[in-house]
This record gives sequence, structure tokens and C-alpha cells, in this order.
Amino acid sequence: MSFTANRYDLESRGLYEAREADWRNGAVTYQVLVDRFAPASNLEAKQHLYAAPKRLRTWDELPRQGHFLEEARLWSHEVDFWGGDLQSLRSRLDHIVQLGADVLYLNPICSAYTNHKYDALDYAEVSPEYGQRADVKALAEELHRHGMKLVLDGVFNHMGRQAPRFQDARRNPNSPWRDWFIFDESMPGGARSWMQAENLPELNMEHPAVQAYLWGDHDSVVRGYLRDGVDGWRLDVAHDIGMELLHALTQAAHDEKPGSLVVGELWNWPKEWFPAVDGVMNFSLREIILRCLGRRLNPATALRMVARLVDECGTEPLLKSWLMLDNHDTIRLTNALPDERARRMAQLLQFTLPGAPNLYYGSELGMAGGADPEMRAPMRWDLVTDDNPTLRWTRELMALRRSQRALRVGDWRAATCDKLLAFERHTDRVGETVLVLANPSDEPVQEDVLFANSKLMNNSPVLNLLNPAQPHKPLTAGILEAGLQPWEVMVLQPDVQPKLGYTTYKRVR
Repeated sequence: MSFTANRYDLESRGLYEAREADWRNGAVTYQVLVDRFAPASNLEAKQHLYAAPKRLRTWDELPRQGHFLEEARLWSHEVDFWGGDLQSLRSRLDHIVQLGADVLYLNPICSAYTNHKYDALDYAEVSPEYGQRADVKALAEELHRHGMKLVLDGVFNHMGRQAPRFQDARRNPNSPWRDWFIFDESMPGGARSWMQAENLPELNMEHPAVQAYLWGDHDSVVRGYLRDGVDGWRLDVAHDIGMELLHALTQAAHDEKPGSLVVGELWNWPKEWFPAVDGVMNFSLREIILRCLGRRLNPATALRMVARLVDECGTEPLLKSWLMLDNHDTIRLTNALPDERARRMAQLLQFTLPGAPNLYYGSELGMAGGADPEMRAPMRWDLVTDDNPTLRWTRELMALRRSQRALRVGDWRAATCDKLLAFERHTDRVGETVLVLANPSDEPVQEDVLFANSKLMNNSPVLNLLNPAQPHKPLTAGILEAGLQPWEVMVLQPDVQPKLGYTTYKRVR
């Protein structure tokens, strides 16, 4: 082995150990809408919290598009509730723990009028339908006992129209909150609002008092919840906040709790948004996956797109970025990819491409849901059965990821091929290398695939991680003769263990 190779081994070994020590890298995140996750046991005591025009639905009802409420300036389906709260969530936490998630991410829980809580009345208070700050602290403590983390949704670009600060500022030109908002009678509702939605007046985030309230002061929203035990923030419409302010917010979070996570909801190409945030919701990678499996992108083009993403953004921020296939703003995966084979492939890619897989509650069960508000249906606990094929596949992928260091913190490299979607994840240890191949087509594919990894030894055994009883033929000078059936996926790994005392990997680590 050359001097250069030895030096590389020593340098890279520290790199991967450092990545492993950072909980944010490759962490599996489970996303929950508190109102829709688990039925509350005390609904009778909470009835007064759902006064008209709010409506309390039964757990077996599905969300449907409503009508516009002129007085409230919002849609009726925004005030349909199912009654879940933080205590009922904790009563079903075992499902998330047993699934193997590392992080629980909650959609907004702050005091707000609607069911989605993106219209904050007071960030410092928990919405009474959900509980109070003590419940957040208790949830964080319980998660920490399980070795998990808690991330909250920070909706800091805008508040709700019914927020006391906004109402006072709107009525009183001398209000101390007047400069917190941008008032202009030419704008819908007389103030600048997010996407012209009158119920969501935007905060004037350039105003020093707003910055101090949100993240600057010791008792600010960002810092206060971190001291309560929360481990990070997902920032709603982070692209609207802008890079400069995001950087200040992220730095404040890190100052308050070193190693905390700030993930931005960014539908943009993410390159220039690092290090303003630690990671992004990786919509670019999601689109590449869905478009390739929806046959709008051929595999070779998809691989080039992923390679550009990794090259321009860098591995470190991508490992902290959430890779989701669906969430509260998109149709569910079952609707996006009706073919079950394509869905299974999408999930495999979610768990093997670089990033932190983000599971939207119920998608591990195959829950369906169309456009807003249908994708926000109550959790289908009747689908949590051992014979649910989607749940079995999700558990298998979770176990695969837990067992493979390269899938959690390894680097990514595209294979050279045309018809297959093929790539590798690798660390400083050749025995941890994982080769992924997928055939996103209705036809069988036979293709010679180049894996340009100098440590993969010629004609050495290769293991089949998804089907150990069927080992794959070895590589020849880095080229794998691959044959995959329609929509078949394959995950391979070099076998470095000695056979009868010999392995060709004896001097290659």
C-alpha cells in the first residue's frame, strides 16, 4: 500500500468517526401532526377548545376540502380537528421507538387558531388543544431516555391574523408592535402576508425587536425551547427568511445548545443555503427520485443530477438534510407512486442515498392521501400489523440502515451505467462498502456496471444484503455484471472475511 493510501486511511478514519459522533448525521426522523396522530383520552374535558367555527371530527372521518370562511379569512377545513394532543402522542410513542426512529419532529405546537398551527398567536405558549410547555419538557425527557431527539417546527416568517400583537398593531398606530409588521392598504387585508394569505401576516424580520424576540434574547423563542430540552428546529418557509437571517438564527441555536439542529424548508436548489442552515428538507433529491421512478427521468440522467447535488452541496450538510418522500404539504407516496414496486424502490433509495430519512406518520403503513387536506388524515392504527407489507419493508430498511455504517455516514459515488440506477456508499473500511442497484423499468435489464472503487478486489465474493441466500457474482476489474428483473432492487457488499484462512483483502482495509 502506498504512502498516499496510508495517509488517506488515517485522515478518513477520523472523518467518519466524527460523523458518527454527531447525532444529526443520517438520523431517521419521524414526523407527526399532533392533532392527527393518536386519539386523546380526555376529549370531553377539551370540548370547549373547539368552539364554532371549529369542528371536532371522529377518528374514522377523513379530511375533505372545505369552504372559505369570510369572517375568519381562512378555509373551513383549517378548523377541523381530531383531538390529538401531546399526552396521547406519548401513549403511542412505543410505535415510533420500536420502528427505530432517531428523531421525533412535530409540526407546529405553538398557540394558534387553526389545526395546522402555522398561524401562531403566541410562540411561547403551547396550543391548549395539545397541552402546555410542561408537556413538551416531559416529551423531550422521555425521548432522551430512549436515546432519541426532539425537533420542533419554527414558523417565524409569519404569525396569525388573530395574534394579539398583530391585532393591537393593526388598530393602534402607536402600538409597540406596529413595526413588527408591514402595513399597506394596497395589500390584501391591509398588511403584507405570506403568499397573500390574509390569515398569515408576515413579521418584519429586519426589525431588531423581532429578531430579539425570535432568537436573539436569552428568553427568545428559539433559545427558550432548546433549554426546555428540545434538540433542534425545522424552519418553515426558510427561503422567505433569507440566508443572512437564517445564519443568525442558526448561530443563536448553536450558541444556546451546541450540536443542535436547524433544518430549513427549502424547495430551492440547496447549494448556497449552507451554512445558513445545518440541513434542508431535500426536495431536490425527492424530485429526482419520484421523477425517475415515475419515468420522467432516465436513470443515467437521475444519477448525474444526484452527483451534481453531492458535488455542489457537499456530503456534510446533505447527511443532516431530511430526505422525505411525502409530508404534510405533498400527496402521500401511495398516491404519488400507485405501483407498489415503485414505492418499495423509492423507500430503498430514501434509506440508501445520502441524507437523513424523514418518515411522515402513517406512510410506513401505506396510508393514502391526496392534495391538501387529504394527506393529513388521522393515523391508521388498524394498519399497524405484522402482516402489513409496507410496514414489514420499512422495518427491513430500518434494520439494513442500522447495520450499515456507510448508509448512515458514508460518502456517495455514482456507478457508471445507462439503464440502472446504481451507486455506492463507502467509508474508510472497504468491508463497509454498500453497492445499490435498482431497475426502474418494466423490462429486465442486463448491464455491465462500473463501480470505481480501487479497494474492491477483483474476483472476490460479494454478499447480497437483502437476500443473503443468493450471493452475487464477483466484480471483474471494478465491473459488475448485473441482471435485474423489472423493478428489482439489489444491495450488495464485498465479503472480506477469510475463507479457509485466506482473503484477498488481507492487506486492504
